Amino acid sequence: MEKTAKRPFSFGIKKKKGCPFETSRIKKIDYKDIENLKFFVTERGKILPRRITGVSFYFQKQLKQAIKRARHMALLPFVSKE
Repeated sequence: MEKTAKRPFSFGIKKKKGCPFETSRIKKIDYKDIENLKFFVTERGKILPRRITGVSFYFQKQLKQAIKRARHMALLPFVSKE
């Protein structure tokens, strides 16, 4: 009898994250919507990359611009209070 080792799960195969803006059918990201923008900024004030958030390229450009505008208008902080 031959014994073959079977892996309980496969390595390296990950399910692709869907864009949260496409699933909620948002057409344009607004810089005044601070509650949604906070999810894409770390506690240190850095913008999270696409590979972590799952945002599409089109919306990542809009998101980046909206966060920068919100910072300039003093709606979001540039850095955190330590």
